[in-house]
This record gives sequence, structure tokens and C-alpha cells, in this order.
Amino acid sequence: METPSFENSDTLMGKYGEEGDRLIFKILNSGDFLRKSEDLLRYKVYLDEVLNYEYFFEKYNDNIKSLKGLESSKNYFDNLSPVDDESLKIVVLQIFLDIKHKIDDFRIQKFDKQNLKVLLDKNELDVQEAIYDIFFSIKFFEKNRVRSNINMLITKVLTGSKAGFSQSYSLQISEKALRYDLTVPFARYVVQHQNEIEFPFKRYQIQPVWRADRPQKGRFREFYQCDADVVGSDSLWQEVEFVQLYDAVFTALGLEGITIKINNRKILSGFAEVIGESDKLIDFTVALDKLDKIGEEGVVKEMQEKGISAEAIKTIQPIFSLTGDFSTKIEGLKEILTSSEEGKKGIEELEFIQRALEAMPLATAKLDLDVTLARGLNYYTGAIFEVAAPEKVKMGSIGGGGRYDDLTGIFGLKNMSGVGISFGLDRIYLVLEELGLFPASAEANTQVIFINFGEKEALYAMKAVKELRTQHIAAEMYPDAAKMKKQMNHANKRNISFVVLAGTKEMEEEKYTLKNMKTGEQSSVSLQEMIKTIS
Repeated sequence: METPSFENSDTLMGKYGEEGDRLIFKILNSGDFLRKSEDLLRYKVYLDEVLNYEYFFEKYNDNIKSLKGLESSKNYFDNLSPVDDESLKIVVLQIFLDIKHKIDDFRIQKFDKQNLKVLLDKNELDVQEAIYDIFFSIKFFEKNRVRSNINMLITKVLTGSKAGFSQSYSLQISEKALRYDLTVPFARYVVQHQNEIEFPFKRYQIQPVWRADRPQKGRFREFYQCDADVVGSDSLWQEVEFVQLYDAVFTALGLEGITIKINNRKILSGFAEVIGESDKLIDFTVALDKLDKIGEEGVVKEMQEKGISAEAIKTIQPIFSLTGDFSTKIEGLKEILTSSEEGKKGIEELEFIQRALEAMPLATAKLDLDVTLARGLNYYTGAIFEVAAPEKVKMGSIGGGGRYDDLTGIFGLKNMSGVGISFGLDRIYLVLEELGLFPASAEANTQVIFINFGEKEALYAMKAVKELRTQHIAAEMYPDAAKMKKQMNHANKRNISFVVLAGTKEMEEEKYTLKNMKTGEQSSVSLQEMIKTIS
């Protein structure tokens, strides 16, 4: 199956973690959105004029004085102190009413007049907080903060901030984005076609994806992913099958020595739980996922910057030095996660996969438990995979995947567990190239080529070509009546096995001269004899 190259931004955003969201390619809206943006900027100038301290203190002088019991004075603002919430709310609501009135009188485009008015009528929390900020800035005559807060208010309207303004009332310059991976669009597809699909549902998909990344070796802005997924089953046998699929594919490619790293997000949740930082699970896993890039010291530093205490980090320090085979690491995990039920579930799932694969040994791949493997995608909930190229090749992961228990739930279909893996086609190609695993030359698709002697001869040859093709023999005729040497050289360079010469003599006898380019032998044959020989 295939999915569109782009999705609604809301479909993709928030599924890949903070770093992933930054790498999503946005698509600029088509149509007259720029004109609407200009209207919004015009309205910003208007707000800038209305929401300035001279206007406010002239307009609301009596209100402020009555609230504070202050006498009129040019310097009365020096004596102001924060007012209580109820008093401030009265002033803010009066400001709302005044701005609404101004909008009615301000004859600009429909977007500003209608949508901003609706925002103010709804008195949405984000709008109210923004106005509060502006009011406080004005009250203390911090002109720069006034401008800053006004800009923030306009930006929230322009971008449709989820924290405040409703998307339906916002002007967005980008409502669509290029596909970041194949899994999230697949989940959207499953929900959309849930009544037509027989579950468990298996699919494979090979399509390009896009990342707003800096191109370099192994990193591309556009590259192909080859995905296989099963949705509608929480059986761990699916994970076992996907490990076997990785092994089968890389064995068939002759790419021996690859390592399939495995971990479980429940174990990562268990780590966060035992150190008392469950609320910082995302920060914890994002930092841990960078271990191979920034090292243990860098990970510890990032965790501390995210507010994870030094004591908590010390508690979890043993995971950085957990070594040995799969079983040894499992035992180490059991000691670390004795107090975490979630972590224990993760260990049980890993042990099931290990036992199954021990009974069905892999051909060339190695399965390794990597307790620091986190994968930065927020939708993973169970087993997670990452495939490393042979050690002698310096390359990032060439595959990855994992279990996602409720990715479809984001789109309205609850309790639909899925699991899948992906092959990074472009990186695999680079690895095969570096290891010299491609053949020196590709086998020629064309089995036989006819020499072109001229118009009449070419027609005679093309009739034979047509018949050969009906017999599933890859045949062609040289397109131009070039010199014989040039045509023969062309056949040699392409490793074409047979060359057919059909001139005046052959046409008269209804025969063909068939030359075997490997042995040099040639003979006069009928069309049926030629078919038999080449087949």
C-alpha cells in the first residue's frame, strides 16, 4: 500500500519527540494566505497603536484610580502596585469590550474582523492571559514588554497555538507537511479504513520520506524507507517474526555481521520510576537515546539540564556499564528494576522473544539487548529495535522499529496495538557499496539484439523482435543504421548474449544469422530455431 506524500501537520506533529518535530518539512499554504497575513500585520499595527500606555492610562485612569484610591497625578503610576485578581479582571473585561468595539469600527478584511472578534467573545484562556500580560506591562510602563506581549499575541493567532487559540479561528501559513515516516500515516490509514480491514492487518510499504536535516553521509533530506507492520494484535510472536525478517533480508543481501539491538519502552519507564522521575520520562529517554553520539558524560549533563537530580542519575548509573550476553543483561535489569512493576513487564516481554529466537537461531544476524536504546519516537510503548551495520562500516542505524499500543487512538480508534520495522534503503545501499557487495556489472536484461542495416531490413528485424517478445525473450533492435562495428561494440559493452544479422540474403531465404557473442559461433536459423536456441 501507499500513502500520500504529505499529511495534515496535526497528523504528524507531536508524534516524533521535540527533535523530530523540528525536522518535519512544512508545506506553505497555497492561495491568498499572504494577503491575509498582510491584513494581520495591518491589524498588529492597529493593536500597537491602541494598546500603548498613553491610551490605556487615559482611557482607564478613573478605573485604576478607583481601584487604588490614588489621586490624579502625572506620576501616579510610580505608586501603583499589583491589584487583586478580581479588580484586575474588571479592567481586563473592559479592555476586551473596548477592543471589540474598535474591531467593529476597524474596516479591514474578514479574517481580522470576524475571527478575532470570535476569539474575544469566547474569552479563551490564552487570550485572557495575553491581555493580562499586556495590562501588567502597561501598568508598570515597561514599553518593551508591551511590544513583546503584543507580538506574542499576534504570533499565537498567526500560528494557531494549540495551547490557546482554536485552530479553526487561526491563520496558518502551513497546514500540511511532508511525510516524516511511514508509520504515522499508516495509523491514520488504518483508522480511516477500519471497517474495510480484516484484523490483524499486515502491510508492507516502500516510499520516500523527508527530513529537514543537514545533508551529509548517511543523512538525507529525502530517502526511502521500507516498512513492514502488523496492526490489531498484541502477540509477541509478531516481534519474533520481525527479528527473523531482518535476519532473512540481510542474509539474502550478503550483509553479514549486522546487529539487531532490542530494548523495551516499559524498561525505560521502569528506570524513570525507580529514580522517582516518571514525570520526566520523555526528557530521560531523549537524553539516553543520544548516548552513542555524546557519550555518558553528555547524557548525564543533558539529564541534569532537564531537571533530573544528580542523586536520581547516580541511582540509574549502573545501566551505562551493563555488559555481557543477553541473559546476563536480563539478570542485571532484574536487580535494577526490582521496585518497578512496569519494568518487570518489559523484562518478561524481552525474555519471551529471547527464548523463541534461541529455539529458532538466526542465520547471520546477532540479537543484542541494549538497555540504553530509547528511539526518540514518542509513540513506542513496548519492544523497540535498531539495526546496526557491521562494525567495520561507520554508519548510523540502517533499520529500526517497535511496538506502538495506541497510535491509532490519536486518530480515534482505541485499543489497536501494532508493531512494525523499517529498513533504511539509502543507508543499506551505502553499506553494500562500501563493503563491495554489489556485482562488478549487472547482468544484461536484453538477451538478443538485431543489427540495423536499413529501413527494409529493420522492418524485417522488428517483426522477429515482436515474435520473440511474445515468447518472453528480451529482444531489441539497434535504433540507427550505424556502422556494423559500432553496433557490435554496443552489444559487447552491454554483455548481450546473441546478435542477429538480417540482410538482403537472409530476407530472401526467410532466415536469420544468429551469432553467439560468448563463443563466437554463428549459424543460419529460422525464427523458431532462434527461439529454441535462445530460450
